[in-house]
Amino acid sequence: MSSTPTSAGRTAGRPGTAGRAAGWVAPLCWIAVLLDGFDLVVVGTVIPTLRTPEEWALSGTGATAVITIGLVGMMVGALTIGTLTDLVGRRKALIGAVAAFSLLTLLCAFAPNATVFGLLRFLAGIGLGGCLPTAIAMVNEFTRAGRSGRATTTIMTGYHVGAVATAALAIVVIPNLGWRWMFVIGALPALVLVPLMVRHLPESAGYLLAHGRRAEAEEVARRHGLQLETAPATAPHAGEERAAGAAATVRMLFTAGWLRNTVAIGVTSFMGLLLVYGLNNWLPTIMREAGYDLGDSLAFLLVLNVGAIVGLLVAGTVADRIGIRTAGIGWFASGALFLALLSVRLPTAGLYAMFFLTGCFVFSAQVLVYAFVSANHPPQVRATALGWSAGAGRIGAIVGPVVTGALVTAGVAFPWGFYVFAVVGVVGALALSTARTRQAA
Repeated sequence: MSSTPTSAGRTAGRPGTAGRAAGWVAPLCWIAVLLDGFDLVVVGTVIPTLRTPEEWALSGTGATAVITIGLVGMMVGALTIGTLTDLVGRRKALIGAVAAFSLLTLLCAFAPNATVFGLLRFLAGIGLGGCLPTAIAMVNEFTRAGRSGRATTTIMTGYHVGAVATAALAIVVIPNLGWRWMFVIGALPALVLVPLMVRHLPESAGYLLAHGRRAEAEEVARRHGLQLETAPATAPHAGEERAAGAAATVRMLFTAGWLRNTVAIGVTSFMGLLLVYGLNNWLPTIMREAGYDLGDSLAFLLVLNVGAIVGLLVAGTVADRIGIRTAGIGWFASGALFLALLSVRLPTAGLYAMFFLTGCFVFSAQVLVYAFVSANHPPQVRATALGWSAGAGRIGAIVGPVVTGALVTAGVAFPWGFYVFAVVGVVGALALSTARTRQAA
């Protein structure tokens, strides 16, 4: 058993402070996810400006490349940092991811051209890709059993609060200060968040137990009022962990007992993030080409993400009552319906209502996939499973903007983009219906 002290271990040794440390987990992870939400829409808000002759005069193909390269970085980060999290711990992985992507986001503000901007977006994406699965794993491991759906959807409200705040900021900041200030503002919260995480973020009992550190895990669980999850019969020693840990955790996801779910979740997550990123990166441009001005187009993006926040608050409660898988299927199917209806030309007020309802279902559907993964994998592979789910989703996140960008370039994004998105939602519902719910031991 490792004798290296952890934040959790140190906190547990001081009576009266552990409860306060536990109370830091959800808000710190929520803020980290909020910064991820900033990145979800920031490029979409600046692309219309970068396409103007006064800036970089990006073509449709160039804009697609700028969007896509950051998503490739997120895929790499989700696959690597998610797995690394199960080896080095939730705390170290999350702090490192937040610090890295915040610094690189700041540097984006000083990019002299689209090539440098794209490189920085790729590097920032690596940190961003690892942030989400790590935060979800940590929050679920500090949540009582039976509340996985609500815990995941609550933490993911941060994602869309960040998106809403970014869309709202863009309406004020871009016309008055310029697009570069969006990236300066997006990096500033890390100056406060990272020191708070270093000081207050504990390590999870689930991680400690999975790595053979039972005494520390029991103390953390006792202090925070948690029940320890079932650990593997034998835990690897530290040396073995470094040599074969990553391969072992990934391999487990593709064994006979888990392969069906791994494939089903991967396909569902692909479809879910295709919708999220396709909509958030190209919606302002699609609606401008449909005849709306930039202010209305950015407002549609804001309303879409306000709907996402409301949908998340409802989805978590529903999922804990009827089952995460069942709720997820319903959310994907409902999202498909409203996406198809967006192809109908409506008065501006009617479009606001439709975008709100679309946001309620489309974005919550993908979050329910994460909740399902977290609830259906044991702690020793939970972050890896979340990382690989997010990694498969990031491939969809790359495909979504590419497909939508092609439709924009062809001049048919409205209404055909919404028809394509509706079909994607249906496929997501069908894929999730093939997954199996893990039976409690």
